[in-house]
Amino acid sequence: MDITIAYQRALQQHPYKYIALYYALRENILNGSLQPGMRLPSTRELAASYGVSRGSAAEAYDLLLAEGYTESAVGRGTYVARQLTSLPVIQHSTKKEQPDPKRSAAVSTADPSNSYRTLSRWGNRLLEMDQRQPAESPAADDPANLPITPLQRPATMISFAPREILLEGRSLTDWRSAMTGAARDLQQPVHSSGQREEAGGDLLLREAICSHLGRTRGIAAQPEQIVLCSGSMEAIVLLCQLLINEGEPVILEDPCYPGISRAITACGGQVCPAPLDRQGIIPQDWDSRLLFVTPGRQFPTGVVLPLPRRQQLLQWAEHRQAWIVEDDYDSEFRWEGRPVEPLKALDTTDSVIYVGSFSKSMFSSLRLGYAIMPPGLAQALIAAKRLYDPLPSSRLEQRALARFIMRGDYMRHLRRMTRLYRGRHAMFREQVEQQLRGVFSWMPVGSGLHVYGVWQHDRESYAQFRQIAAGCGVRWRDAADYQLTEGTPAGCFSFAHLEEEQIIEGIRRLRNAWNTLQSTKFH
Repeated sequence: MDITIAYQRALQQHPYKYIALYYALRENILNGSLQPGMRLPSTRELAASYGVSRGSAAEAYDLLLAEGYTESAVGRGTYVARQLTSLPVIQHSTKKEQPDPKRSAAVSTADPSNSYRTLSRWGNRLLEMDQRQPAESPAADDPANLPITPLQRPATMISFAPREILLEGRSLTDWRSAMTGAARDLQQPVHSSGQREEAGGDLLLREAICSHLGRTRGIAAQPEQIVLCSGSMEAIVLLCQLLINEGEPVILEDPCYPGISRAITACGGQVCPAPLDRQGIIPQDWDSRLLFVTPGRQFPTGVVLPLPRRQQLLQWAEHRQAWIVEDDYDSEFRWEGRPVEPLKALDTTDSVIYVGSFSKSMFSSLRLGYAIMPPGLAQALIAAKRLYDPLPSSRLEQRALARFIMRGDYMRHLRRMTRLYRGRHAMFREQVEQQLRGVFSWMPVGSGLHVYGVWQHDRESYAQFRQIAAGCGVRWRDAADYQLTEGTPAGCFSFAHLEEEQIIEGIRRLRNAWNTLQSTKFH
């Protein structure tokens, strides 16, 4: 029975072999590498593995047993104790150890607080940002994160915060078939022209994306312009590293997805918030060479940028010789109206980088995104991608998705989901118009999986409303999570993951919370 413990490291600190064995075994027990109830090697096996006598192995086991780290029974062997609470931490030494200046210095250097000395500027900024705030607020709707009123909380919490999207029914059956076919494909011998051509991702999927976007978005692109990534955020981070120099201003919608602003800051860029109105970003003659924008469906407000403003952005990019990164994160599901052409479809000067993802249209754990690059920039992104993934990751999923799209399963899946989500969206809008009139002002949207509501009262009452609603058993995502500067209180309400009965009950609870807030004001 082989186990691996840090015996040589322990031996450098403790000169006696049985003491070093004891500390190495205890460390693995405490960190969980040796789990409660696990059988340990016999003294003969342990001695043979680490070149010590059976006597030293037995002494180490005796110490562990005496201190409660192990259990032993005659004829059964030695096991990690099943109850590892309140165990003593005893220092074993047979001589007085003098401080070692070299060792002390090494420990000091390993201290995380001193790690800034060895990191690049990018690494320092990234670590500081990570310590200052979480990457997102994934548990913002968690009941533990808001105080609640003394109201009796319902047995179940209804959350309008985003939740994982799953494949179901026929879509799941078709996807399983595509995965099976992809597995067969990848078992066949192929004649590859070399590793360097593979970093951009599976060629069949890139061809399928070109065909799909040409048909549904009017984007004319070649497979060589597409770089596949592990989600759209990886593409955005790589683009930031490629396009941003230290101290350069970068234009970003306010509010926006917070991951983009962190990526810009980590690369040394200066985030310049651009205000929005009910039509989206307001074009200006920014002194910048990079703009991130979500014109198809602004995140998080959901408004669609009208054609004249899209043309103004393209004119700005041409005038400034700037890049525009168009993030088309959530426009596959449309309920009404004609889709406006993406910036990429209108671009005649190769100024636009188009970024998309399948995580929302398929299922959340499918981490596949892509970027359509201007011809002169595609090779740079492929080179950057090659640093992280010399060969494409998720090759099985990439090939399966290629088959899924080319067989027409993807379009059939979108039609099924659009019918389902259209009904849930209509139910949500009907209920809030009936139950929450005058509480929120809802942004007009014809697509997407969430609705943005602007609070119609003062900031203090919004905080009180959220607290009371939590007590009533309903949550949503606070728009403050996405605001670069302090803005009007608002909320993002996702509905796609909820059944219609849950939507009705959730809005009813919000109405009860509003009535409670109103009654407290008058008393």
